[in-house]
Amino acid sequence: MKIYKLDEKSPEKITFAVFRMEDIFERSRGVPDVPHTHDFYTILLVKKGRGRHIIDFNEFTLSGGQIYFLSPGQVHQMIEEEKSFGYCIVFSKEFLVENQIPLMFFDELRLFNNFGKTPPMHLDSPELARLSGYAEEIFNLSRSEIKFKQQAVASALTLLLIGANNNCNLPKDHEQNLEARHSILRNFTILVDSKFTEWHLTSDYAHELNVSPDYLNRVVKTLIGSTAKEYIQTRIITEAKRLLYFSGFSAKEIAYKLGFNEPANFSLYFKKETGISPSAFRSSR
Repeated sequence: MKIYKLDEKSPEKITFAVFRMEDIFERSRGVPDVPHTHDFYTILLVKKGRGRHIIDFNEFTLSGGQIYFLSPGQVHQMIEEEKSFGYCIVFSKEFLVENQIPLMFFDELRLFNNFGKTPPMHLDSPELARLSGYAEEIFNLSRSEIKFKQQAVASALTLLLIGANNNCNLPKDHEQNLEARHSILRNFTILVDSKFTEWHLTSDYAHELNVSPDYLNRVVKTLIGSTAKEYIQTRIITEAKRLLYFSGFSAKEIAYKLGFNEPANFSLYFKKETGISPSAFRSSR
């Protein structure tokens, strides 16, 4: 699988970059890239566009008034039917650290953390204009020679992230309760990312987090719209699809890699969640 790195063509360590989508289209002459992944975070703010955007095997209609948030490791491919206009902003966690953007703040945003389900956020005209203004400021600042340029870029990026996050449907709750729930969600997603090949049950994660499975399900459901069980299942299935599509491992080898004791159990699990068998998914792709 093709993997893009921020600094792969530079002798320096690059932690941030921003491009206009129309410039990317012209450089590629409109030819779609192959499905690929990044080792950095990506924001795609689409002012105008027409086509398809495939993210972790889910297809979305590409159009104007959208903003996408992609995490490192997510597989995507954009197929444009005409030139898109907008902004592509990419950055690493190192960029956040270098510019004193708290990682806790970043982790509590509900923009980057839903494996396999990354629909675009739809923006009305005033919100699109506001976020596009931040993106244009980021673009201009990044190409300027002003003093404290990187800090200015980080400040504008923070405003864009806050603006997008406020566009979400946030639950109304007491601030202290909401902070506690965010802490549980943050620790849960970190655990899933490191343990999903070993732990398949909500109870495993609930035990580690010292909460009940029912409470963990309610917290995750409230904050991201899917239960803890659904989040775990999505993470496992997304990784299974990536391995079936991009690797040469057999279904049996993939089953063991994902923590299934028997390949038959993996096949049943995959078919239950996707509607087709692993072999049928592989051949269909």
